[in-house]
Amino acid sequence: MTDLTLYELEGCPYCAKVKTKLADLDLEYESVMVPRSHGERTEVEEVSGQTGVPVLIDEEHGIDAMPESDDIVEYLEETYGDAS
Repeated sequence: MTDLTLYELEGCPYCAKVKTKLADLDLEYESVMVPRSHGERTEVEEVSGQTGVPVLIDEEHGIDAMPESDDIVEYLEETYGDAS
């Protein structure tokens, strides 16, 4: 079991890219859906300092809040890719 949390928005293509990578690597994660309105995204802003999604948290590896889908996908591949 991992300590992964993904802040995401339904219908977000960048979030979908990250979710596809998580599925490819067979990783379990907690999904936190954020509101569509940036002004209401207080939880993800408190965690990451910004309102954009996706944002990944990986407590096991000390990642407090990683934004940007490309960076997240690369991180997941480097961290968990060889374990599969």
